[in-house]
Amino acid sequence: MDLESVECVSSSDGMDEDEIHTNHHHSEFSSTKPRNGGTNNVNSVGSTALPPATSVHELLECPVCTNSMYPPIHQCHNGHTLCSTCKTRVHNRCPTCRQELGDIRCLALEKVAESLELPCKYFSLGCSEIFPYYSKLKHETVCNYRPYSCPYAGSECSVVGDIPFLVAHLRDDHKVDMHTGCTFNHRYVKSNPREVENATWMLTVFHCFGQYFCLHFEAFQLGMAPVYMAFLRFMGDENEARNYSYSLEVGANGRKLIWEGTPRSVRDSHRKVRDSHDGLIIQRNMALFFSGGDRKELKLRVTGRIWKEQQNSDAGVCMPNLCS
Repeated sequence: MDLESVECVSSSDGMDEDEIHTNHHHSEFSSTKPRNGGTNNVNSVGSTALPPATSVHELLECPVCTNSMYPPIHQCHNGHTLCSTCKTRVHNRCPTCRQELGDIRCLALEKVAESLELPCKYFSLGCSEIFPYYSKLKHETVCNYRPYSCPYAGSECSVVGDIPFLVAHLRDDHKVDMHTGCTFNHRYVKSNPREVENATWMLTVFHCFGQYFCLHFEAFQLGMAPVYMAFLRFMGDENEARNYSYSLEVGANGRKLIWEGTPRSVRDSHRKVRDSHDGLIIQRNMALFFSGGDRKELKLRVTGRIWKEQQNSDAGVCMPNLCS
């Protein structure tokens, strides 16, 4: 899809509409993938002092990838150890003494690991949990303090970090448009709507209720049918996302489509949300009908709002908290 032929005009909370050129949304930048599950490209939030790793913990560190080793732990005839993943990478040669590795398991070290209790590797980001060695890895895959992945969908971006860091990253590196307020009014214009491929059209970030939300608008093939889709993602965890709701509306010529739902967390990938169809989906024929005229040009206006659900203690029900 020729993204430079897309015009997007946006307004938020009564602001004048500003023209947005989508070619800015695909600027290139360099980033480094986090090494060994560490915190490269991570904006750390404070640091809690913990004792240095024990010598036993250091023994459980693979000399090749420096990750913690889990069974099967391999060793050479001279007793040098490494993890099973790296064993194939070094072509069955010990990286320390260059001797052939064979298939020797270091059962003693595996047993020692069972007795260890270690802090979550995200302790510097706020996690204070302590886990048995073999439970630690499973926890870290779902830890609420683990860094977030960049929510930008137009490229395979490997940057991770906390929410304030990623907001700045989206603004400065991806040139994403930022708006303040909980209502929005976007107009999407495409000169040749017949050219629909699997491609991202736009990402806009909204700041309201002290939180950040990502509004996506895309064109892609749903089976054999070209469709347009708009959906909202919350820049935070799923439990927090459930505190908010949003609505999207598109229409013209006396017809309208309305979507109302809960924003998905950015923990769920952009593709996962899109493929689950969790948002406002507009068939191309309907989109062209909404565009009016000779239906040769796409002109869609998508409006919406975000609100916070508040628990009414007297009635025991959730009441919407609408921002003005």
